[in-house]
Amino acid sequence: MITKRRYKLLADFEKVCQFLDDNYNLETLNSYLLRPFFEYAHTHPHFNHQSTPRFGLWEEGGRLVGLACYEMDLGECFLNVRDGYDHLLPDMLEYAESELSTTSEEKRNLSVWITDKEDVKSQLLCEKGYEKVYTEPVTIFSFDKDFVEVDLPKGYSLFSLEEENDIQKIHECLWKGFDHGPHPDDDYEGRLYMQSGPNFRKDLTMIIKAPNGDYACYAGMWFDEQNKYAYTEPLATVPEHRGEGLATIALTEAMKKTNELGAKYCFGGVPDFYKSIGFETIGFRERWEKVLE
Repeated sequence: MITKRRYKLLADFEKVCQFLDDNYNLETLNSYLLRPFFEYAHTHPHFNHQSTPRFGLWEEGGRLVGLACYEMDLGECFLNVRDGYDHLLPDMLEYAESELSTTSEEKRNLSVWITDKEDVKSQLLCEKGYEKVYTEPVTIFSFDKDFVEVDLPKGYSLFSLEEENDIQKIHECLWKGFDHGPHPDDDYEGRLYMQSGPNFRKDLTMIIKAPNGDYACYAGMWFDEQNKYAYTEPLATVPEHRGEGLATIALTEAMKKTNELGAKYCFGGVPDFYKSIGFETIGFRERWEKVLE
């Protein structure tokens, strides 16, 4: 018998992560809700922890077979099922509409993330009146290919967080690198929190320091031991240090480290930068939306 219950953050986090690992499929990517993706979100300062009891878990004999959750906050959702449990999706979508939607201008709204290879989900969304409103590529770099080699500019240095981990400099690098402006706030605890995940790897996270001692580039890297892939998050270069090849150098070094651990490929991001260094599109993420009655 299949039962449904709410997510308990502290008790269920690892169970859900293992479900995502066991459910991993390079063809469909199961809506691109990867274990590193899920874990990184949980350790992000903008993640809405308070509403996580709204996540839905479907179990059979204590075994997790279905998950409805958001990435960062209410208003969006992922619907993930094990093979052979697609029949749960209509109930899961109804649950998500009730528990994971948001209200704006007196109307309830919900976005659902899937990939272009998930025909059952796209058909269900069409039937329920959802419309596809956004598409972005999913990119990987296969380690069968040669890595792009770029010389480190004079005066810059490359190292991992195991060697040096200055939280203030990390915060300034990521704040400026993601174009939030020239004057960072003082949320250093948020940066410490981002290093608290059980699979956060200081040895895989690469930093490039500028000649003046500031951190110029940050390349976060995750490794899925079970499925043998790497996952990039986050990657940023401070504006005044762009155009020097720093992101390529830091990311390539991080990928080499995961290759040594047994990874076969690395997931990248959407910007043209990834394509320019050899990442290839293997599919597309799609966001479907509906204004609910």
